[in-house]
Amino acid sequence: MGSGYVLDFSDRTFDDFFYETLKVDPQTESRYFNGRGSSKAKRLRSFIERAPASMVAKLLRELWDYRTAVQAPKPSSAEQEIQTSYFAIVSRFEGSTQEIDTAAFDAFEPGETLEELIAAIRRDLNANRPQAGLDRLHTYCMKRFAALVRKHGGGECGENDPLHSRVGRYVKYLSKDRNLTQMTERVIKSSISIFESMNDIRNDKSLAHDNPTLIDQDEARFIFDSVAAILRFIKAIDGRAFED
Repeated sequence: MGSGYVLDFSDRTFDDFFYETLKVDPQTESRYFNGRGSSKAKRLRSFIERAPASMVAKLLRELWDYRTAVQAPKPSSAEQEIQTSYFAIVSRFEGSTQEIDTAAFDAFEPGETLEELIAAIRRDLNANRPQAGLDRLHTYCMKRFAALVRKHGGGECGENDPLHSRVGRYVKYLSKDRNLTQMTERVIKSSISIFESMNDIRNDKSLAHDNPTLIDQDEARFIFDSVAAILRFIKAIDGRAFED
């Protein structure tokens, strides 16, 4: 793609290929395509760098099939090397396609601010940048546990009440109102210390402040996965607390 072209695509058919393959419109999903330049090759490189791994893997396989159909390359040792190298790269993307379950971050009560917060979290996760969304994850949890305390009859949380304090109040009400097993109660109580540690991550390693460095991407992903698992578990044992 050194010349800026991608196979035999025109600008229009390039866009059409993305839409037909991934239901992604390069003209409207600019966050994936504007990182390098305006040529088709640069837009493709930008997409590979920015899009979720599962989307990239699917696109690369479809591009190979298209290349084979329109060019019908002759079998040769060089062509075999190209194919082997190409699909080794595809496999790397497919090995990274386990995506964070964003369904755990739902709109538990009406509110435009809450909906935009969730949308922002999902944009960061879809762009494979969990470290950029940690401050929003913290804000989401602040709102969610305040709502849970309120729905359990605990009143409003104070503006300055930290996250782990809100979680602790909720756990207290949950333990009182639900007949939890010893194991379940222990798991729920252990989450208080997890959310307390999350305060430090938010303050010192996220975009919430002008911090010189962010948390490592893999660790940020682990935090998202862990918090999502806790939220799913809470919703399962206390479903009524999430109803509007």
